[in-house]
Amino acid sequence: METAFFVMAIMGCGDASAGCATARIEPAHYATVQQCQAAMPAALARNTDIDSPVVSAACQRNGEQMVERRTDKSRG
Repeated sequence: METAFFVMAIMGCGDASAGCATARIEPAHYATVQQCQAAMPAALARNTDIDSPVVSAACQRNGEQMVERRTDKSRG
């Protein structure tokens, strides 16, 4: 049986979160979606170099999108 874990995808999106594409995957693995969600603010802060108006993060379990959070760069 495969051990379940969550990874965090960092995505670059256009305005209003249109046209999102995965820019990178954070190297950490999380045992629960709650642990992944708790790590989102720090992960988004580490990934401000992505050249997109909106940077978002999504916790994924074995490739399935579970939870998404975004940061709109234009709002400072």
